[in-house]
Order: sequence, then structure tokens, then C-alpha cells
Amino acid sequence: MIYNVAQFATVFLLAPIPVAVGLALFPDIANAGATHLGGQDMVTGLGWVRIAGGALAAAFVAVVTVHLAQMIGVYAVPRLLSPLLRPGVPYQLYGFHYYVYGVIRNFGHSGLLKNLFGDSSFITGLLRFIGWDLSGRIVQTGSNFGVSQRCDVPQLTRIGTGTMVADGLTVLNSDYSATAFRVDETRIGANNYLGNVIAYPSGGRTGDNVLLGTKVLVPIDGPVRENTGLLGSPSFEIPRLVKRDTEFDDLKDGEEHDRRLAGKNRSNLVTMGLYLLGAVFQTFVGFFVFAWVLADPPLDVPVRLAGATIVVAAFSALYGAFIERLTLGFRPLQPRTVSIYDPYFWAHERHWKVASPGFVALFNGTPFKGLAWRMLGAKVGKRLFDDGGHFTERSLVSLGDFVTLNAGAVLQSHTLEEGTFKSGMITLGNDVTVGTNGYLNYDVVMGDGSRLEPDSFLMKGEHVPEMSIWGGNPARHLGG
Repeated sequence: MIYNVAQFATVFLLAPIPVAVGLALFPDIANAGATHLGGQDMVTGLGWVRIAGGALAAAFVAVVTVHLAQMIGVYAVPRLLSPLLRPGVPYQLYGFHYYVYGVIRNFGHSGLLKNLFGDSSFITGLLRFIGWDLSGRIVQTGSNFGVSQRCDVPQLTRIGTGTMVADGLTVLNSDYSATAFRVDETRIGANNYLGNVIAYPSGGRTGDNVLLGTKVLVPIDGPVRENTGLLGSPSFEIPRLVKRDTEFDDLKDGEEHDRRLAGKNRSNLVTMGLYLLGAVFQTFVGFFVFAWVLADPPLDVPVRLAGATIVVAAFSALYGAFIERLTLGFRPLQPRTVSIYDPYFWAHERHWKVASPGFVALFNGTPFKGLAWRMLGAKVGKRLFDDGGHFTERSLVSLGDFVTLNAGAVLQSHTLEEGTFKSGMITLGNDVTVGTNGYLNYDVVMGDGSRLEPDSFLMKGEHVPEMSIWGGNPARHLGG
């Protein structure tokens, strides 16, 4: 309980800082509150209108400014500093060049911009804008990349034509020893398909037409692998393509492809607009609440800030739950298998981007995390302990009683395989434990009392028996 109180107290102390900075940059909002909240203005509502108008204008300017500033940063900083790092040259750790490298790595990506442009045709333009080399003509699928790719040095990152990346790719352009580091070009071949959560090193030994499975350990020795698939850690070869992944091949080129891609692009543009409107609205609420509270003279400033923080936090939770249900049409998701050019998938993408489940992180490690997941549509039993788990599709998750999810656990109820979207339930029984960074795919069932070891990957369709222990990548039976 002491930990929970300290955790919430820390959030309440830190949360007002961005809004306070915003109010300092836009003092007219607070001034409007101090001037107009009272007397006749309060009775007529004029004071509220003026505060709301100022907060809305400030929110719009703030969202636009932050996105533009990030665009300038990701474009300019790596280009200005990367000439100071020569590929293949060792540099001392914690020296000048290491500092330069750190700045490039931090400025060479933007979570905000990738959330905005990801899962659409426009992400390729953003990555090129940042500095990635996408090797000439882009074979556009409308889902070439997800929303969470990053690299160490954009100017040393090469992605071959026709390659498609699901999500969570980390391109490693650096190598370390105990005293030094160096940067090198990292090249991923053409016509590859990369699953989720892959770290691709500069010395990766893969070429063209390779399938890299989720969480695969990319080989750095031996022959260059081509025209094959790789899965697991350590990796082993699997077929590059199986028949079930060719179901929608007729939509991958030709006039029908072009027509559906245009439709997907239009849908993604609407989704991006809704995403930005949501960001403006949430920022507006924060500005408005803090301006309103700070305009009340009898209260001390710390009391006002604490009260405003509680109100904004409560709003974020309720707003997140409402948008979650709204983007699903107030119905739970159902397992589906469709092409990425099917309008259902476009609606699912909109749900991913517009829904706002980020508030659940506030409750990590507390008894309230289960309540937060229930608000978002997950079925959660009694006494969940969740220290930082993530559900990609909340209404496709069912947890029994006394489940333990350690930090970094991911329950991903979908895959995106060669342009085919597949989703299904994930069901965990009573007393199930998922270790740190454990990864579960769709159609997985874990029986009562079972355990998945840390950093393990439980593949789609696996059924873990009761009281058994599974681990590894891909996970297999270890005992119990």
C-alpha cells in the first residue's frame, strides 16, 4: 500500500509540469480565469467561455508546435551530427563521440510522428524524411511499417525494396566493447517480411526474400540466408511462405490492388485526422482544468495543482474507456482473418490509433490495474497483479483469477502476415504467470497454474496444459 501511495504521489507531482509550462507559454488562459471567473461573468457563463476559447486555441497551437518541432528535430539533428561519426572507426565510450552518438540516437526517431504516420502509406515518407534509405522505388502496401520502428543512426539504415515490417523493429547500427563503440551500416534485404520485436544488428547475415519471425535472433555468422524463413532464438530455418499466407495474393497487385490501396489511404487520412483531434481535445481539457483551478484565489497553489491533477487523471481514464468502446462500435472484437485491403482491417487500424489506453500504465503494479483493463473491455478475474503488461486488443483477452503479468509482458491477439490480418482470443486460466517480457500470440490458451518463463515467445495456437512450465523462443514444455 505504501508503494501504491508513493507511485500515485509521484505521478501527481510530475503530471502538472507540462500543463504548467503550457499555461506559462499561454498566460492569457489563466488570466481569463482570474479575470472572468466571478460576478456577472460567472452567472452568464462568459468567463467559462473565455477560458474554454483560450484553452482550445492554446491546445491547437501546442499540438501543432510539438509535432512541427519534432519534425525539425528528426530531420536536422541526425543530418548535422552524423558526419562526426565515421562508420567502422572505434571511439571511446563516454567521450565526445559517444555523446554525439547519444544525441543522434535520441533525436533520430519520434514516437509522436510514428504514431501519427504509422500503419499507413505515409510512414515510408516519414522514415525517408528522418534519413532511412529505403532503397529506391517503394513497393507500397499501405502497411509497410507499423508505429514503433527505431534505429541508432538513421543515415546508416538501409531497407530493401518490397520489405514489410510488422512492428517493434530496432535497427542496431552500433557495436560495443568494454571501452569503446563504433557505428556501422545496417542493411536489411529486399522483399523481406519482419515480424514483431526484432533487433536487427549491423552484422546480420540475411539477404533478400527472408521471413524473420517475431522475436527472432538474427544470425551474425555463417552464410547469408536468402529465400528462407528464420524463427526462434537461436534461429532455425522454416519455409519462407506457406499456402495459408497466399489466400489474398490476388489483391497484392493489379487494378484491384490500386483501387483498394487508394481506399485504405483515404481511410488512414481520416484516422490520422481523428488522432490529431483527440490529441487537441485531451490537451484542451488539461489546459482548461488547470486554468479553472488556478483561477480560484482562496486555495493554495499545491492544493490546486493536486486537485487539477486528480481531475485530469480521472478524465483520461474515462475518456480512454469511452474512445475504446466508441472505436469498436460499443461491441467487443471478434476473431477475424482478412486482407489488409479489407475495410474491416482499416477500421481495426483506426481502433489501434485513435483509442487511448495509455492511462493504464498509471496503475502498473497496483490493485487497480485489473479495473483499468476491465474498463477497456478485457475480461479479468480477481486479484490480477500486472506490473506493466500490454494488450493489443483488449476485448480479445480473458484472464482468470490470481493471474500475474510481469513487466513487459505482451498479449498480442493478432498477426499481420504477408498482408493478411489474423486475430483471435488469448485465454489465461487461474493462477497463471507470464514472466518478464513474455510474448503471447493469438489463439493461445494457458491452463490453470501454468507458467511462461521470462523473455519467452508462446506462438499462435499453443495450448499450455495446467500446472506446466513453458519457456524459450519458441516456447516449449520445460516441466511441471
